[in-house]
Parts: sequence; C-alpha cells; structure tokens
Amino acid sequence: MKVLVVDDDVVSRMMLMHLVDSCGSHEICEAEDGEDAWRQLEEGLAPAIVFCDLRMPRLSGLELLARLRADPGHAGRRFVLVSASADAATMAEADSLGADGYIVKPFRAEDVRAQFERLAGGPAAAGMEPPGEVARRLGIDGARLQLYLDGLRRQLDAAGPELAALLAAGDADTVFGRLKRLREGCATLGLHAAADALAELERMDEGTLDAGRLGQALGKAGAAVLRQAERTRNA
Repeated sequence: MKVLVVDDDVVSRMMLMHLVDSCGSHEICEAEDGEDAWRQLEEGLAPAIVFCDLRMPRLSGLELLARLRADPGHAGRRFVLVSASADAATMAEADSLGADGYIVKPFRAEDVRAQFERLAGGPAAAGMEPPGEVARRLGIDGARLQLYLDGLRRQLDAAGPELAALLAAGDADTVFGRLKRLREGCATLGLHAAADALAELERMDEGTLDAGRLGQALGKAGAAVLRQAERTRNA
C-alpha cells in the first residue's frame, strides 16, 4: 500500500513520514507541495491515503482536495488534511470538500495512527461493504454493479442543484422523498456511511435543512460512490 505525504516544509514532511512509517509496513511517497502531488498523481501514482498540509504555495491542501474530488480518476482517494489551525471554518470547508480526516499540528503519534488505522482498515472501516460482497448479495456481477454505481453517481450529481431549488421553493416533501430514495440506493450498494449522512438530513425539519447541509451530505455520498466504483474496477 502506498501513502503520499504532502508538505512544503521539509522538516514537517519528514516528521509526518516518520509517524506514518511507524503505523505499519507500507510504501511512503512524498511531495513538496500540492502541484508536485498533483503531477505525481497524474503520472500514475495511486496512494491509498494522502496526508496533505493545508497551507502551501502554488496549490494549497484545500485546492488539491477540491481538484481530486472533481476528477473521476482521483475522487475516491482518501485524504487527510494537516493544519496548524483547528478553526471551525477551515474544518467545515475541508468537510464540505470531502476530506476523510483532519490532523492538527504539532503532530501527535496517536492522532496520526488513529487516522491511518481508520482509513487503512479497508472498505468496512470507511462504512462500505466490499464490492464482491455487494455483488453477491444482489446476485449480480461486477460489471452490473459498476452500472448501478454510475447511475447512482449521476443521480447524486443532479440532486444537489435540483434539491436546493426545491428547498428554496418550499417543496420540502419532494426534497425529503428524493433524499429517502438516494439513501436507499446508497444502502443497497453497500455505502452505509453515505446512507447514514443522508438519513441525518431526513431527520431534520424543514427550517433546519439548508442548501449547505444538502451539498455537504450529497458530496460525501458522491465521493463514496466514486470510491466504491474504483474498488469495483480493481476487484
């Protein structure tokens, strides 16, 4: 398994690489900033987890995360943001972009290990069934599962602006009905963490649910679909 550590400060990068190395046996790659990381990814580097600093020249951690999540070839990569700041606004933005974890500097070995073990523990640790188990449960093959995932991804992509417009128009019943169907689709395809995130929206009342919360949950679900699709292709 490959792990990519991205930080423009060489000392911080070395410290984090050392802590990641202490978590087990795997190959550690490094990048000096977001642009360097993106170049390596585009050239074929396929890390299971990316640990990335927040503030860097040329391409920041948040900008790299946004670029990854917007690219079908990289959207499923697990991404842990590393920052000296723990302010709520930054963490909320990281969450809205689909970050899988957040570590605050100065590094603590237990924090790095907790993130690594949670994300490296396989699909179940990320709230997903392995694709093979999903296919067997549904009585289909991998190609059919891939088609189902592609269809769900298209529905999630379209749902963001459509549901935000319906919510603004006061049509909450239609919004909650669509959310229920999307949740059921995620659960059927083994995306249980995504289904739980959508279920939280269903439990909100009309006055609490807003476009920001909709976009955040739908973005997480979309990223989960892309990760599951990648696993299905590689199965």
